[in-house]
Amino acid sequence: MTVADTTPDFEPAPPHDRAFLGHPKGLGYLSFTEACERFSYYSMQTLLVLYMVKYLLLPGHVENVIGLEWVRVHLFSGLDGQPLASAIFGTYTSLVYATPILGGIIADKWLGRHRTLVAGGIFMAIGHFLMAFEGSFLLALFSLVVGVGLFKGNIATQVGALYKDSDLRRAMAFQIFYIAINASVIIAPLVSGTLGEKIGWHWGFGTAGVVMVLGLIIYLWGKQWLPEDNVRPAAGEAAAPREKLTKNDWTRTIALLMLIPVMAISLLTNQEIFNAYLVWGDEQFQLTFSGTTLPTSWLITLDATLSFAMLVAVAWFWKWWGKSRTEPDELGKMIIGSLFTIAGGLCLFMAAFTQAPGAKIGLAWPFLFHLLNSIGFANILPVSLALFTKVAPKAITATVVGLYYLAFFAANAIVGYVGGLYSSLPTTTFWLLHVASAVFGLVAFIAFKIFVADRMAHLPEPATA
Repeated sequence: MTVADTTPDFEPAPPHDRAFLGHPKGLGYLSFTEACERFSYYSMQTLLVLYMVKYLLLPGHVENVIGLEWVRVHLFSGLDGQPLASAIFGTYTSLVYATPILGGIIADKWLGRHRTLVAGGIFMAIGHFLMAFEGSFLLALFSLVVGVGLFKGNIATQVGALYKDSDLRRAMAFQIFYIAINASVIIAPLVSGTLGEKIGWHWGFGTAGVVMVLGLIIYLWGKQWLPEDNVRPAAGEAAAPREKLTKNDWTRTIALLMLIPVMAISLLTNQEIFNAYLVWGDEQFQLTFSGTTLPTSWLITLDATLSFAMLVAVAWFWKWWGKSRTEPDELGKMIIGSLFTIAGGLCLFMAAFTQAPGAKIGLAWPFLFHLLNSIGFANILPVSLALFTKVAPKAITATVVGLYYLAFFAANAIVGYVGGLYSSLPTTTFWLLHVASAVFGLVAFIAFKIFVADRMAHLPEPATA
């Protein structure tokens, strides 16, 4: 039985629509563009806390950063050292996920997705190059925050726009999209992380800037295969009537908005990987083998490698499962994913609980954590993004997808605070807090499945609507 047989309103795609792994050719260009952007971003993620703790915030360097003393005193209550690094990291990573709302509004109302995305890529490249200089550290972070905001939501929106509502390939497209992301996260620590830790921090950041420029070139090269832009007409041109939001549109949007705080809390453990987890690993993990100490940033490569493998495995599993059984809907998969993230968080608790005094932690528990956490988020992150692009009203899709990233904004803001507790709490208690956040996500997703899921459907509107 074919997709067309099981889906009455399925519309066959033109031949070129399956040129990339059975998907539109544009998905290939968008995936490679996103891979470059994520390489640059996760190079930053990988190096940032280590760079601050081991270099920038030390005497002889911290004095060179323009404006940092004012920021430290007025925004972070005079914090120093690792707590200050965690606070800066949390603020930066939360803001890069808040600004996609602004990027979505700019795209929907004025510039269109294409121009907004290109502007974002330029800002990001500038930000990475500014990281090569100690004095411009805060300006670099500002440029990156603006750039990600203009870029992030608009590229995801274009992935969703490649498919009709009835096209069942949409969810798999976001799996492929996330596979491209995780391939970059594997490579970023090996290249930028190694350059930063072994040769010089600024070499790592500079490499990220070069790859971001490459991503912009790929995007512009493939523009003809991308969805039609949503740019508003120039002055004097007739504008098409703007689709008004119906009651059903508002209901679905509100349902999606209710998911955002739940997502934020459930993401806590995953986002902590780039913050206090790296500091813990640098201090307590057994990373020396045969006299050679591995870069701590390679823990991100371990995580990304397993994430890549589990995205492929989970996508294959659900494809196999759907041949003979009913495949769970988006919320059903998110519930299953939460069970795995709980198990992953418990591995970190056990690593701390079983650590002998004065001994280093072997990599068995961290490996099991990354494995289980990767399975969990393979069932949460791409699925939730596909859900937002599917349910969001078309007139405000870019804005709603920008709102989706508020979950990451809130999660990283929480991580900025919780990560600072690493120095003062017992390590076992620290990781139990993260397990509790995953349990909250599980309970909330179940509640959404029971009480709210029906409100997310595309319901027919009354004739008078």
